[in-house]
Amino acid sequence: MGTLITLEGLDGAGKRTLADAVVKHLVDRGLRVETLDFPRYGRSVHADVASEALKGAHGDLAHSAHAMAMLFALDRAGAVDELADLLAGHDIVLLDRYVASNAAYGAARLHQRGNEEFVRWVTELEFERFALPRPDLQLYLDVPVALAQQRARVRESTDSSRVIDAYERDRGLQERTAEMYRDLAAASWISPWWVLSSDTDPDTLAENLTFWNKEHGTP
Repeated sequence: MGTLITLEGLDGAGKRTLADAVVKHLVDRGLRVETLDFPRYGRSVHADVASEALKGAHGDLAHSAHAMAMLFALDRAGAVDELADLLAGHDIVLLDRYVASNAAYGAARLHQRGNEEFVRWVTELEFERFALPRPDLQLYLDVPVALAQQRARVRESTDSSRVIDAYERDRGLQERTAEMYRDLAAASWISPWWVLSSDTDPDTLAENLTFWNKEHGTP
């Protein structure tokens, strides 16, 4: 059984760039690594409906933090078997976003903190009711909100499929979400967390993950 590692962060934080580089270094070290991105846009009707809602479709659906979180949770619930297969065949499975993103964004929308109702609801829904595998290690790429938003705008200008949505346009929400991620990391919510900076070296991170996997991974 492989090790499940998640990479969290704001939209535009640079998760994909970091993940791609880290995976290359891990593979160079001889590890069998696979990745999966959430939400699974283009593969999951729940993810696609959520994306459409954040761009103004489906009436007032996006107004409800719980409704949007349910859509994202259902997307992940539909990937339970896929995750099990990936973990069975690889040393490390690295996810770009996972359950923590639901907890952080939804709680931030409701102006709650990590020890309040919304995070408890997400925890019960996704890990208990939907039986999603719990991550072994969670990484939070902590970058300034202004930098993340600037990167998101640049990405939008070069990729027509990456239109900035309602969450990304809301500076206050992004600030509160960053604080929520820090709350979750400080509390070691669900599993251990490592907080990374924008200048994290992918090779060094891969080296640390390789060592961590040897110490904590399933033989």
